[in-house]
Amino acid sequence: MNAPPSVTTMKQLTVPRIDQCIGCHSCTLACARLIHQRISWSCAGIRIHSAGGLSTGFMAVHCLACDPAPCVAACPTGAFSQRPGGGVVIRKKLCIQCGRCVEACPVDAVSSNRLGEVFVCIHCGRCVEFCPQDCLELAEMAGGIEVPR
Repeated sequence: MNAPPSVTTMKQLTVPRIDQCIGCHSCTLACARLIHQRISWSCAGIRIHSAGGLSTGFMAVHCLACDPAPCVAACPTGAFSQRPGGGVVIRKKLCIQCGRCVEACPVDAVSSNRLGEVFVCIHCGRCVEFCPQDCLELAEMAGGIEVPR
């Protein structure tokens, strides 16, 4: 099913099968390595946390593609800009590492490492193929609504 031409169609990372997550952090490490050229849990746009203990499973913390995005409004330098259809684009060269974007995010999806570098999911989907449990998906969205396949 195709979206009408006037509707912005984009892809967003979703976690439709988080109940299958085993907490291996493969997605986090894939993001850090492939997108940010780092090997560190603190340098990724997706982070996996316990949902309250081993018996309660895990949760994925990632950008939910707010539109408008509070982190964009909070950024004093314009390093964060709104992505059409939701989410953000970051221009790291403009970032002064003030942390206002981290504070502004209502779902804790914008994070910074100990050096103050900022990380957020850019909905590229590079992490999806590294999940051994098939928890992640890059879904096509039209105007913030998932497009049926």
